[in-house]
Formats: sequence, C-alpha cells, structure tokens
Amino acid sequence: MWDNALPSFLIGLREGLEAGLIVSVLVAALVRSGHRSRLPHVWTGVLAAVGVSMGFGAVLTFTAADLSGRAQEAFGGVLSVVAVVFVTAMVFWMRRSARSLSGELEERVSAAVGMGAGVLVVTSFLAVGREGLETALFLWTTGQAAGESAGPLTGAGAGLLLAAAVCRGLYRRVLHLNLTRFFTVTGAGLIVIAAGVLGYGVRDLQEGGVLPGAAAFAFDLSARVDPASWYATLAAGMFNLTPQMTWLQATAYGTYLLVVMALFVRGVRGTAVSAAASPVSGTASPVPTTISPGPAAASPGPAAASPVSTAASPPAAAPSSTPAAEPAASQDEPQPVQAGSAAAPTAGRRLPRAATITVSPADCGGGFTAPKPGRQSFQVRDTGRGTVEAYLIDPVTAAVYGEVEGVAPGTTRTLTATIGTGSYAWRCVPASGRAVTSAAVRVTGGGTRTAVLPVAAKDLAAPLASYRAYVRQGLAGLLTRTRTLQRDVDAGQLGRARKDWLPAHEAYAALGAAYGTFGEFDAKINGTTAGLPRGVKDSGFTGFHRVEYGLWHGESAASLTGAVRQLTADVTALRKDFPHQDFDAGDLPLRTHEILEATLQQELTGATDYGSGTALATAEANIRGTRVLLGLLRPLIRQRDPEVLTNVDRWLRRTEHLVLAARHPDGSWTPLASLSGAARRRLDGAMGQSLEELAPIPDLLEIRRAA
Repeated sequence: MWDNALPSFLIGLREGLEAGLIVSVLVAALVRSGHRSRLPHVWTGVLAAVGVSMGFGAVLTFTAADLSGRAQEAFGGVLSVVAVVFVTAMVFWMRRSARSLSGELEERVSAAVGMGAGVLVVTSFLAVGREGLETALFLWTTGQAAGESAGPLTGAGAGLLLAAAVCRGLYRRVLHLNLTRFFTVTGAGLIVIAAGVLGYGVRDLQEGGVLPGAAAFAFDLSARVDPASWYATLAAGMFNLTPQMTWLQATAYGTYLLVVMALFVRGVRGTAVSAAASPVSGTASPVPTTISPGPAAASPGPAAASPVSTAASPPAAAPSSTPAAEPAASQDEPQPVQAGSAAAPTAGRRLPRAATITVSPADCGGGFTAPKPGRQSFQVRDTGRGTVEAYLIDPVTAAVYGEVEGVAPGTTRTLTATIGTGSYAWRCVPASGRAVTSAAVRVTGGGTRTAVLPVAAKDLAAPLASYRAYVRQGLAGLLTRTRTLQRDVDAGQLGRARKDWLPAHEAYAALGAAYGTFGEFDAKINGTTAGLPRGVKDSGFTGFHRVEYGLWHGESAASLTGAVRQLTADVTALRKDFPHQDFDAGDLPLRTHEILEATLQQELTGATDYGSGTALATAEANIRGTRVLLGLLRPLIRQRDPEVLTNVDRWLRRTEHLVLAARHPDGSWTPLASLSGAARRRLDGAMGQSLEELAPIPDLLEIRRAA
C-alpha cells in the first residue's frame, strides 16, 4: 500500500498546494479590499468545486465497473493518456504562470466584487475546479495502475492535508517556503510519475485491442525478477515500471521522459537566468512565498499623474482592437506626464501618425527608426508567442521613457512619450527568459527630457529594513499604552481610560497601518463595522474602535473588560508575529500615498469616529507615519525627481497646520463635525492636493524589470 501511496501523495501535495494558493489569494484579495462579508461566496465556490471533483471520480469508477474486461482496459488506457496530458500541461503552466497568478486572481476578484455574489462564486469555482478535476483523474488512473484504492487514497489524503497546513502557514505568515524550488522539484517528480502512467496506459490500450503489439516485448525479466519482491513492488508502485514491458510501452515511457524532462529543465534554466540577469538582460520577479492579506497595489487615484509614459489598455489576455498603424488615441485617454517635464499637449492637438513597433520574447524593436522630437505615439505589437513587457529606454542608463506591460501575442498596445535629444532603444522583457534590447537611435534638436531611473528591489532593501525597525520599536510603545488602557478599564477608571485611549490609538496609526499593513491583525486591532451584519453589536467588531464605542456610549467597565483584554492580546500577538511577516519592498512607495488616501476617505469623512471625536488626531498621526516613510525613501526620490519632494513637503506642512489647528492646549481635539464648513473644505482641499503631490512617488519608485 505504501508503495502506491507516494505518487498520489505527490499529486495531492502539489495540486492541493496550487488550489490552496488560489484560495488564499482570493481570500486575501477580499480581506485587503474590505469585503470580508463576501468570503462565504468564495467558500461556496470552493465546496462546489470539491463536490464536482468527487463526483467526477465517482463517475469514472462506476463507468469503468459497468464495462466488459477489454472495454475496461481501453477505457483506463485512454484516461491514463488524458491524465498525462493534463498533468504535463499543469506542470508547465505553473512554472510559467506562478509569477502572475496572484495579480491575475486579484484582478478577477476585483471585477467579481463589482458584479455580484454569483460571479464571485463562479470565479472561485473555476479557479479551484480545474485543480480538483485533474486530481480526481490522476488519482483514478494511479488507483487503476495499483490495482487497489487504499494506498492512492491514503497518499492523496496525506498530501492534501499537508498542502492545507502549508497554505495556512503561508497565509498566516508563520511559514516561509521557496515556492519556485518547490514547484521545480515536484514538477520533475511528476514528470517521472507521469511517464509511468503513460506506459501503463499504453499497455492498457494494447490489452484492450486499441493499439497493436501486445505480445511484442522489449524485455521480459519476470524469470529473473520476482514481481512480488519489495524492489519490484516499489518500482511498480512509484514509477509503473514492471519486469515485462512491450516495445510500444517502453518507447512511449522513454520518449516522454526524455523529451518532456528536457523541455522542463531548459525552461527552469531559462527562468533562473532571467532572475539573475544583469542590467542588460533584465530581472525577473520571484514567486511570492507568502499570501498576504495586506494591502493591494492600489492605484493612487484618478488624479494621479504618472512620471512614466504608459498606455491605458485592457488586460493582456484580451485581444486588442487597435490596428497596427492607427492614429494616436484621442484626448479622452489619460495623458501621461514625463518626469521633470511639462504636462500633456494642448487639448485638441493631434499627435503624429503612430509608428508600429514589433516586439516579442526573441526580437525587440522591429520597425524602430529615429523618431522626430516632441510628443510621439507608438503602436507596440507582439508578434511572438509569449507575453512581454516593452520599455522605451535610454540604452546607456536604462532609464525608462515609457512602458507597456503585459503585451500578449497578436495584440497591439499604444505607448505615448515625449521625445527629446538623446539616445533611445526598446527593451523587451518576456515572462520567462532573457530580456532583449534593440539597436539604439539618436535624436537631436528636441530639448531635454528626463526619464525615470529604474528601481531594483535591492534599492529598496535598506528603506524596508529601516521601516521594519521603526515598526518594531513602535509596537513596543503601542503595547505599553494598550496595557495602560487595560489597567484603567480593569480598575473601573473609565474617565482615565478615555484619556489614555487616544495616545494608544495614535501610536498604532503612526506606524502607517492604513490599508491593512498588518494583514488580519489590522482588522482585529483597528477594524470598523463595515461589512459586519450586526454593526457595533457584531462579535467581529473588535479593537480600538470597539473600545472607543463602549467608552463614549456609556458601557460599564465590566462590559468593556473582554474587549480591551482582547485588544491587548492582539497587539501582543502582532508584536510577536511582526518579525516573521514578509513585506514586499515595492509596497513602501505605495504606502506613502495610501496612508493619506485612507485618511481622506475615513478620518476626514467621520467614518471611523465611534464617539471620541478624535478623527483629526488620527489624521495627524497618519501624517506623521507618512513623513517617516518619505524620510526613508527621500534619497531615492531626490535622485529621480527632486521637485516632487519640494511640492510634497510644502503641501504636507500646510495640511498638518490645518489639522493641528483643531488641537487644544490641554491635548483635546475639536471633533470633525464641529469644524465650520469653510474649515472642512480647506482641510479636504489641502489633503487632496497633498495626495496629488504624493501620487507620482509610487510610479517613480516602481520596481521595473527594465533595470
């Protein structure tokens, strides 16, 4: 039994981990977007997919049982070949798509949330159902090959349980796993196992009369090798190798193993080369090793101005309707702004006719000649077989003038850039493999245009380390203040508790905790009633705002004891967990904008005021958290666009001055609702302009593969 369990254990572990990662991404996308109430829809789709997969396995079993002996052999052989095809496609798909899996699923979730519960159920069902059907088919074929079901089912069950535990650990950030290496090793193992399943399937087809050569043996070692021996049983159970194999069976086994393994290894090497490439050959994003329910890479907002020319376009998988040489887009499209340059051209002015630039994973910049100075539009068409990211760069410094991401085969995307005096080239970065750079051209007579110097992950390593140190220190102070608040409530001193609540809450806000920085801990510590069916009476309403509501709505100390103790416990758990949490360095620039965006949407609308009237105090703490992040990133920003810092500093000072005007000498604050209409408009306007000035920073410091 144990010999037959290992192949099923591997398929259960790998397919279970794939499905588990998909579910984790779906859940994390809903949690980070504040749609926890939609989680039951995900689980409904998941359970439906599991049910369909189990039903599929039952159909296979009962269908085979009703067939004659020869028909059963043929039926099993066909399904074995189909299983091999599915498993092979799955192995290569995961190797190719792992990098973009999280982003693609989060895009689907975002779309599904806006379209209703049914679409979200279907999204989770389809995402998990494919893995379930593959697992059911493969387990059925391995069970047929083993001649018994106990071993395969035991192995698959163990693999699925381990996969569930691993996914939970990744989601909770208590486990770190190199998923790239995992899928590489298990992929190679599954190819070996699939070769055995293919050989077994060919033998079944021969015995069922579908294929010839049932009596033409390539070798017959049954006289020398005891089929009941432990090593023969092990080889048959794990690899479907038997002492007696036909020529067709052995040929199928060997050919599949050699060809598929060679293609797989070559693909792995190509990915490794891409990941470790020099500035000339580009860099590749690693497969994420945790599924974080933290912040999404939110857009800076509708008014954000990008320092790099980009094209507004549909997802890469959608075919483009743009002709290969169509005139430039109308002025209704977003007009990008060059770093260090003036804004878009005058409304109504037509751009020159767009030049068509062909790109592909193997060739880049076809049709590119020296453009004329000024505003230019390029039609970027992918003529290859793989998706690429295309960059218009300075070939000497690798600085980026414009980019289009995710150009799919056969589609055309528009890139608009302002051309000045300098050198220009195209760089194509495929999903896997080496980057390709076109020949450079020289443009003169166009004035000076500043491109964006690319940022690599290593450039953000030091700011990220400093941010983590800042948060660790801040969490220690937060815990001290939270314990003080708990002691007040435990002693029945509610007046003192109301006084000590605000310093503790400000300490948390100053850590830059907007947009779920700390994952599920943020919802526990600073969550609101949004999405909770029973509002302030809901058991899921916990943390600072739950305590705030009780303190300012006449609840007794006894009724608040549980809430404040739970708050202290959650802060303690966050402090313990934080050193093990993974943070994407690319999130740091985003957070400079997101913290105050959340402030404008929450604190300055009164949505997070549960009675204390201290929303403006929280806003001031959020400004302090933003300043900390700006201080860490200031050298990188100054190197790319110093004017951004000048404007940001000016408007942050003005906004902070307006906020601090509501603080009284005794430390109390004027409630937001008590401000005059004019004061609120001035504050909203200043915060909005601060966000305008902060908006270019995430684009300036975006980690680009063109580097």
